[in-house]
Amino acid sequence: MRQHPLDGLRREPLRINRIEVLPLSWVDPTGDLWRTGSYQVWKTDAAITRIFTDQGLVGIGEGSPYEGPDYLKEYTEKVIQPLLIGKNPFDVELLTNRGNSSRRARAPWAGVDCACWDLIGKATGLPVYRLLAIDHAPCPRVRVYASGGVEHEWYADGEQRLIAEALRCQAQGFDAFKFRGGTDWRHAGMTFARYVPILRRLRAAVGPHLRLMHEAVGTSGGPPESIVTELAPALEELGFYWFEEPFGDTRPEYLDLHLALRAAMPSVMISGGERFRERFEAQEWLDRRALDIVQSDCNVAGLTENWHIARMAHLRGIRSIPHNWHGGVSTIANAHLVAGIPNGEYCELNMTRNPLREEIFQEPLTVNDGYLLLPERPGFGVELVEDVEQRFPYVPGGYSRPNPRLAP
Repeated sequence: MRQHPLDGLRREPLRINRIEVLPLSWVDPTGDLWRTGSYQVWKTDAAITRIFTDQGLVGIGEGSPYEGPDYLKEYTEKVIQPLLIGKNPFDVELLTNRGNSSRRARAPWAGVDCACWDLIGKATGLPVYRLLAIDHAPCPRVRVYASGGVEHEWYADGEQRLIAEALRCQAQGFDAFKFRGGTDWRHAGMTFARYVPILRRLRAAVGPHLRLMHEAVGTSGGPPESIVTELAPALEELGFYWFEEPFGDTRPEYLDLHLALRAAMPSVMISGGERFRERFEAQEWLDRRALDIVQSDCNVAGLTENWHIARMAHLRGIRSIPHNWHGGVSTIANAHLVAGIPNGEYCELNMTRNPLREEIFQEPLTVNDGYLLLPERPGFGVELVEDVEQRFPYVPGGYSRPNPRLAP
């Protein structure tokens, strides 16, 4: 019986001879791509890792561009590349397991890890999701949920825009919609007493069958305890499917608050862990059942660690639904993970405009009626367009800016 995706797999004599990172950007013409809290986003970035081998095979992956594409490029090419030249990508478990390294340093290793799996699939002639499925029949038809809720502003027609977005996603065939809390609550004078009736009207508009999920609230509505006493009962009453990163943090000191929240809403699942870097960081949360869904992301933890986290969750009856808020390379890696594990119910799909997801591949990823069909080709089954760097030249700088509409 296989215990690991590489058990019993024929090892091909590949050698790494070069690693590079392609920083990419797409700038929204309006400079206002999406907004939440106190900031607005003016561009979207990608940091695509490419590993070249002596056999001519090239693997692609991506570390989280939130850590800065220019940083990922420098770290990968100056630190990681010298360590891995001449190594075999089939040793991915050894090569990329860097323990509890800093979150920023973990991101470039995650890109390399994913690119190694693309290479392993290409070398063996198998899609990555088939490599990952050690004890169940994998499913290349991956159900995705609509992840948005960054269009509504409480200084404008916030409630109407939130409801319109939910209805639009429902009409496109999605059976689940996740949203954020809107623009800055202090600026708008938003409180839980004002917010809960909006949630009731949203539920009435979409009906009982669309699954609704709420993103982090943090301290927007008051101290963390108020989430347990004021918001949780409403989410329970309205039949929300899950509450994600409710306190905006998965540091150990928040674990007991998660347990209190679970008691306050017994039928609403709690999800979290998008910042988990490795399996041991997730273990206490899984052991204590502080999460019903673990959301570790392949562009943060890498595909190898994410597979281990998903398997640990499965053994405890916990679902694995990866966080996925970036471009096409992150999406294809996370979708292969979902297809290759027994507890992968959904993959997240960012509903904001993002050509770095839709236009970087020779055959674009397409979603129909809430499902993404993975290609049956080896590896991740996708290849970059040849002029990707010319189409999407990197524009330095952070992706977010203060929202000028919130100025006093």
